[in-house]
This record gives sequence, structure tokens and C-alpha cells, in this order.
Amino acid sequence: MKIVAIETLVCHARMRNWVFVKVVTDQPGLWGWGEATLEWHTRGVVGAVEDLSQLLIGEDPTRIEHLWQMMHRQHFWHGHGIVRSTAIAGIDIALWDILGKVAGLPVSKLMGGPVRDHVRTYCHLGGGRMEDFYETAADDAKRFAELARQAVEEGFTAFKSMAVPSTLPLEGLRPIRAAEQAVAAMREAVGESIDIMVDCHARPSPAMGLSFAKALEPYGLYFLEEPCWPESVDGLARIARAVATPIATGERVTNLAAFRDLFAAGACSVCQLDITHCGGLSEARRIAALAEAYRFALAPHNPQGPVSTAASLEFGFSQPSYVICETVHEDVPWRSEVVREGYVVERQGRIVRPNTRPGLGIEIDEEAVRRHPFEQEILQRVFLSDGSVGDW
Repeated sequence: MKIVAIETLVCHARMRNWVFVKVVTDQPGLWGWGEATLEWHTRGVVGAVEDLSQLLIGEDPTRIEHLWQMMHRQHFWHGHGIVRSTAIAGIDIALWDILGKVAGLPVSKLMGGPVRDHVRTYCHLGGGRMEDFYETAADDAKRFAELARQAVEEGFTAFKSMAVPSTLPLEGLRPIRAAEQAVAAMREAVGESIDIMVDCHARPSPAMGLSFAKALEPYGLYFLEEPCWPESVDGLARIARAVATPIATGERVTNLAAFRDLFAAGACSVCQLDITHCGGLSEARRIAALAEAYRFALAPHNPQGPVSTAASLEFGFSQPSYVICETVHEDVPWRSEVVREGYVVERQGRIVRPNTRPGLGIEIDEEAVRRHPFEQEILQRVFLSDGSVGDW
């Protein structure tokens, strides 16, 4: 069996262009699907997949680790830059899909079999609509409460919010109080049986992140995500030591060595590796094994398209420390037209039962994808109160 083609199909989904990767073999009807979605870098990722494909055409697709090592190590530059690691991930996920189809088994069984009966999921406020999740003002506590109640009404037992505004490296109480009021409103709206996550989006400096973390600690967050830049490992570690709230990070970390440094510093207790950015399922397994040694929870970053979700769920069924899967379901109204899925989501509780089909258990409708061709993603520019550039 040989790889004869590696193709990309780009599907515009408003805020993101989903980049689907199709690895085609010389066996009739046998191919695998991966995803390499990277917001505002679509053209670069598509080009990187094409570059990598030159290494793999003619190779055996079932030699996944060998091919991963080729993609990561060949041609001098190692593959941990965000564009190349995302391209590697898209191909790697598709190779696992092929192997599952050859073996007649779901990917989770190739990784040792399910370790749980279901995977819990959480949503973004608004179900993934960017206006609700990304653009609700931090000082609009009433709107946060409304969206929180809506998530619970839709069956979710956990949701994520962005209740922390962009700030200068040091500001006074006003943004702190706004975030506190928003989280207080959500907690009052849904009670203590629902888990609330707050994503700081790495907007704050370490000093401001610590202030936000301390202010939000009384509200019992499931986790506080990226309270400062992931590059500021010492800053994350200081915040983690100062509060009982679990600190989550990892979506922008792209390789095992960087996760090693993050974990060793005690900079988090929730690992949010992104399967589509960290080099795919092959590297994700190594990161998960390292996280297991520290007894950290796995809650992978996954706001992308449907192949990413299928891969994250297969990973979740196979990993002991996996606690919850991030999902979006209303980012575009036609999402379900693009994919046929093998797993089942129970509306009450939004838990997922295992996929029983081979590989990832999904198929992409290529005609549906072609109805939504590439468009420039909606640009996000953030400027702070003094006109300086902020973090989105």
C-alpha cells in the first residue's frame, strides 16, 4: 500500500477556514481525513501540507511514526513552528484514520481501547457564534448570565466564557471588577452544579493575570485558561501557586519539549494540547503520557472543525487523564452538512458515546465543502486604551 496523493480542501466557516487534509492511497476507496485548521494562516498551512507531501508520496501510510519523524526532522528545520506543526498534524490524523480503516477498528482501539464509557463535552457561550463568545463586552454581566442559562438549557453541564478584557500590563480595579461581576452573574444564573470556565486568551500580563485569578477564585471555576502568555512560564507558575483554581494552558504549545518545561515548572494543572497544532495524534500521545506522569488533567483545545472534534474524541476515549472535550456546534448553521459522524451525542448532559466505525468514523462531504470556498478570515485587531497593540 502506498500514498498516491495528499490533498487539502478549504471550507470557509466565518471566523475560521477549516483546512481538511485528505491522504489518498493506491487502494481503491481507501483514504484518510485529517484537519489542519489555523486561523489567519490558511494559505501558509495549505502550502506547508504541499511541501510535506513531497516527502510522503510513495510511502506506506501505515508506518505512521516513521512518517511523523520524516515530517518533523527532515530538511533541516524541525517541525515545531506553528504552521508546520499544524500541517504535520493534519497529515498525521489522516494516517491514523487510514490505519483504523485498514484494521477495521476505531482509532481509540488502536491506542489500547476505550478507558471510559463516555466523554463529557463543554460548549462556548453562544455555541460558538463569534458575536456571543468573543464580542460580549466584559462589563455586560446580564448578557453573560443569559448565555450561561442558554448553555444549560441546551443540555451542557459545563461551558467556557471570555469574561476577561484586554488590558495594559498594569491597570486598576475597573477591568478586575468587570470580570468579577460577569462571573458572579453566571454563577448565580446556573448554580454550583454547572462547571464554568473562563478563558483569559493570554490577554493579561502575569501581574494582571494574578489579579484576575485572585478575584475570580471565590466562584469555583473549573479552570482559568491562559491567564498570561504561555511563553511566560514563570508567570503562569506564580499564578498557579497563588490560587486554588486550576490553571489551564497549552493550546499554543507545539512540541513535547516545551510541554516538558511547562509541566516541570508547575505552570498548569490542566493540559490543553491542541491535536491539530501540536503535531497530531502521534505527538499528542507523547504529551499525554508526560502529563500522566504529573497527574495533570487533559482538556484539549478544540474550537475548530469536525475532523478535529472526531480526533479529539477518539483521543479522549483512549487517555486516562482526559476529563472534557471542547466543542462548538453553532459557529455556522450548516456544520452538520459537511460531515457524517460515527459517534453519538446525548443531548442531556452533552456526553458522547464511542464511535464504532473504523478510523475516526467520519466522512467529509466534499460537495458541501465546495459550497463554502476559502474567504479571508474576519480580521481581529486589538488596540488598548492608549492606542498600543493588545492581545486578541
